[in-house]
Amino acid sequence: MPTYLRVEKDHVKFFVIWVGAVVVKRGEHMSVATINGVNIYFEIHGNGFPIILIHHGFGCVKIWQDIYPALVEHGYSVIMYDRIGYGKSEAGRNFLEFLVSDNFRSESVRDLQLLVNYLGIDSFHLIGQCDGGVIAVDYAAKFHDHVKSVTTSSTLCFSSTPMIEGNKARFPHVFKDLDQKFKEKLISWHGEMRAEPYYNQLRRYGGVYGRNYFDLRPELSKVICPALVLYPDRSFFFEVEQGVAFYRCLAQGELVVFPKCGHNTYELLPHQYIYQTIAFFERHGF
Repeated sequence: MPTYLRVEKDHVKFFVIWVGAVVVKRGEHMSVATINGVNIYFEIHGNGFPIILIHHGFGCVKIWQDIYPALVEHGYSVIMYDRIGYGKSEAGRNFLEFLVSDNFRSESVRDLQLLVNYLGIDSFHLIGQCDGGVIAVDYAAKFHDHVKSVTTSSTLCFSSTPMIEGNKARFPHVFKDLDQKFKEKLISWHGEMRAEPYYNQLRRYGGVYGRNYFDLRPELSKVICPALVLYPDRSFFFEVEQGVAFYRCLAQGELVVFPKCGHNTYELLPHQYIYQTIAFFERHGF
């Protein structure tokens, strides 16, 4: 089983682990797991019980810059990874086609499973933002014995219209017509070659939400661990009622609504995000 070590800044060392189809290279600043020929970038910070952070469908590990340090300060080990095709992770072949395929959601769960297994982590918390919350819920519904808790924020519960129709209203502009700051953010996350085609594809349909009707409720009913639902009341993506519906489907659900907050809760209210998450852990003795 791999051991997570703190490495002094002036003495960066790498540990190489061969397990089946996976090679893990781990150092202080950069970590890569090669899963079935595709390099997955991840970071591990701190020592203690593990928390895995799962970014949203436009992001990468960089979205957590205002969140993970406080979790480390509270004594947890934080694991963040760029999902296949995002950030510093490789995309593999035909990623844009894979992004809109029917098995993208299940494969995203499988990728997390492989990463978890080959890091040798037996038990952990999951935190997912927007569609990262879908992956967290799917994983918790499938692997009850491994997930201590799930926290989601701004995650869709169900759609009343096909996603391809809803996205027309949510994303009216193509990449070249976006606000310059948002374009620069996407480029900083994914690089100049990826940012534009990824965004233009995802604004239409794709990712774990798919292109048709989306409904997470059947999986929510299978989540038996404590679950915290964080929801903003002014998301331009999803109505706050989605958070209520989400919470009501959970066996051990708790709901927190952030007032006067937009969709990206981790960015707009990071202190509340952290406070509510830590308070949730403390209520359950984690």
